[in-house]
Amino acid sequence: MDTIKCMEAFVAVATNESFTGGAKQIDVSTKLASKYVQQLEEKLGAQLFYRTTRSVTLTDTGKAYYERCVPLLDQFDELEGMVQQRQSDLAGPIRITAPTGFGSKELVEAIAAFQLVHPNVSIDLHLADHLVSIVEGGFDLAVRFGKLDDSTLIARKLRDMRIVVVASPDYLRKYGEPKHPSGLTTHNCLLQMTTKEPAHWSFKLKGEIKTYKMQGSFHANSPRAIVQMAVQGVGIGRAPLYAVNSHVEDGSLKILFEAAEASAIGLYAVYPPNRHLTARIRAFIDHLVEYYDF
Repeated sequence: MDTIKCMEAFVAVATNESFTGGAKQIDVSTKLASKYVQQLEEKLGAQLFYRTTRSVTLTDTGKAYYERCVPLLDQFDELEGMVQQRQSDLAGPIRITAPTGFGSKELVEAIAAFQLVHPNVSIDLHLADHLVSIVEGGFDLAVRFGKLDDSTLIARKLRDMRIVVVASPDYLRKYGEPKHPSGLTTHNCLLQMTTKEPAHWSFKLKGEIKTYKMQGSFHANSPRAIVQMAVQGVGIGRAPLYAVNSHVEDGSLKILFEAAEASAIGLYAVYPPNRHLTARIRAFIDHLVEYYDF
């Protein structure tokens, strides 16, 4: 019996509350994950899970064992990573969750640059437009925008990203360019619904923050969708700078009220406080800090 493999299977099943989900996380069959857990229970002489046809939950003994297993496995992983780092060869998996818009291009480019230097590190990237639980999802870290609602997580800031208002030259020729932010209220504004107050846009005017309520015919949960509609001349959009940069450079979008920008959103690498970072995860976060320092 390989105790480490059995412990890994146990933690994965407990994290996912499912043998199927746990098996998928560690890339083994459900049958093998079940076998590993059974072997562990037999060795310990204790039941770790309550099993029904619909659910898998930890027993009290299982909860206590889980709380000790996680840091032990992290330390074992760290030990391997330390040896690998001494040999200048990081290796092993990193599971990351990130928003779809940023993750599908900007984050992928940063990951590619890291893996070219460390080809033995495998990345499992999960993209989602809703907030994913790092712990319950079994992720090593998340890359997220905005102030963190969960104060139990540890966040390392990567950079600030400007939030800009943009419109296409065709739209501005057809409907006129607003001369003041308040004039946006008479335009068709494209609203990104993943922000906390999507219809309220703030500007810094004469040293004070002024907020105006917008309305429009198109709502989306993706900044790139907002930007593409703005490029098509449907309305005026508001999005992070990364999503509009290429369109501003080629002239298909124009930034409005640049001098009055009041909003910037932080980009963070986030991880659980009880997660002992392995050498490869620390190296990856350091890479992100350096990569986005522009």
